Amino acid sequence: MAVRSGKQTTAGRQTIPAHPGSAASAHVDAAAEAARLHEFLRPTVEQHNLILEEVEVRLAGSHRTLHVVVDLPGEGIEGVSLDAVAEVSQSVSDALDDDPGDDGRPYDLEVSSPGVSRPLTQPRHWRRNIGRLVDVKLADGEVLEGRLTDAGEASMSLTPLIAVRKGTKPKFGQSREVPYDSIRKGTVQVEFARDDAEESGGDND
Repeated sequence: MAVRSGKQTTAGRQTIPAHPGSAASAHVDAAAEAARLHEFLRPTVEQHNLILEEVEVRLAGSHRTLHVVVDLPGEGIEGVSLDAVAEVSQSVSDALDDDPGDDGRPYDLEVSSPGVSRPLTQPRHWRRNIGRLVDVKLADGEVLEGRLTDAGEASMSLTPLIAVRKGTKPKFGQSREVPYDSIRKGTVQVEFARDDAEESGGDND
């Protein structure tokens, strides 16, 4: 993650007043600023052949922290390199220096790639995690845990994990296709090891 600090001048620019007051007004201010910056910074990030995944604005008094998340446009499992993060961070910082909509408050800029805890909300997110264990909460309240095996434009497929006694090897059931529009939340599980029997698709007795 690259971190920078800055304070933009307001000379020759329209000044947008801050909104001190309740936590609710600060939240609205931060959300509106994040949406504006997402549109403003997207072309800059795309010049590096990256996708602007998210912009988050955190407010602490008159100070701002701008958290920018970038990702690769492809569907492989590789992540954004540290060199690429550093390069796009410099470009984003330069763009912010010339932001005509900035209100002049000081800020810290954080640029990073997505972590494993990122929610799976787009088909490309699912495709990039094929082969990994995922937790899926469906709109009807059902919860699935299993190995992601495929991901298309409208649905993904997984082999559900079947509950077994503690200390025994995991078992996986029959493949199941799940439409994206039936998913309320999907996340990747962190794994420290994979069982050989699971890798080969064998029965775990």
